[in-house]
Amino acid sequence: MKSSLILLALPVLLFSSCTKEKIVGANDLPATSTNYINNHFPDQVIVHAIKEYDDLRIKYTVYLKNGVKLEFNQSGEVKEIEGNNALPDSVIPSGILDYVKSHYPDVFIKKWNRERTIQEVKLSNGMELEFDNNGNFLRIDNL
Repeated sequence: MKSSLILLALPVLLFSSCTKEKIVGANDLPATSTNYINNHFPDQVIVHAIKEYDDLRIKYTVYLKNGVKLEFNQSGEVKEIEGNNALPDSVIPSGILDYVKSHYPDVFIKKWNRERTIQEVKLSNGMELEFDNNGNFLRIDNL
């Protein structure tokens, strides 16, 4: 009997670990995310936001009217920003911004993301640079 219940519950557990997405309103975002958007993109409107459930993690993806896409973790901390034009200097950690401006003065940063141990930027010339979490340059990623 117990083994039958376990076998019946197994598909439910496996299905519940799949990714699920839900469109949410700006009011449903964590306050930290909303504050971040208001501070760094004050003239932009949220076109739509998606709340994604993946296993036990929640991720928010927000699209702004100017085409910028932001990803936040469940606490509302920004994890990735991507746009077609230059990202605002205020969203790039200062060490990374200084490095890019001094070594690549003719290009701009169009994508930034943070992973566990590194940060990456994509430049308008297609180059991808890796930095540690303190903003120290590590390497060019796409060579």
